Amino acid sequence: MTLKKSIFLILLVLIIDQWSKIYIKTHFQIGESVEVFNWFKIHFVENEGMAWGKKIPGQYGKIVLTIFRLFATAGIGYWLWDSVRKKAHTILIVSIALIFAGAFGNIIDSLVYGLVFNHSSGQVASFLPEAGGYASVFYGKVVDMFYFPIWEGILPSWIPVFGGKHFTFFNAIFNVADSAISIAVILLIAFNKKVFPKEV
Repeated sequence: MTLKKSIFLILLVLIIDQWSKIYIKTHFQIGESVEVFNWFKIHFVENEGMAWGKKIPGQYGKIVLTIFRLFATAGIGYWLWDSVRKKAHTILIVSIALIFAGAFGNIIDSLVYGLVFNHSSGQVASFLPEAGGYASVFYGKVVDMFYFPIWEGILPSWIPVFGGKHFTFFNAIFNVADSAISIAVILLIAFNKKVFPKEV
């Protein structure tokens, strides 16, 4: 796979990711949902950018996270360039491109969304509001919207630890960028022997 095709894939993922986030941000309030199927909802939430909505505590935790992600994405970009140069397996190059696109897509939210949108609590956000955005650079929140509560109910009491408690499978809410990273990881695991052949 060529570098041009890799860049095209990255741009395609970024365009879909950002379009979906901007649409949700400018049409939904925080917590608002639309049921597509009983097992799939569009549910608007925002998070600090870590997995499962976690955040680094402290005043500068968000900046540390974003700077780390910038360096990590630069490293992934180099990995992609080097893999293309060495004519690595197509699945590896596609996977790296998806990881790069996913990471960069969420970095965009963190870097600029606080500047270009106002908040979404109790209102639908506006793009480039006259009063300014809801946060400074580095402090934007990542927009998530895909929610698949495939099963929801009370677990049987005989299950250790979680028995008798309310449980939702699958309760993560995510976006296109997260999906790209997840697909890449699945590809790398499924085709591990092809992607990383053992040297004889």
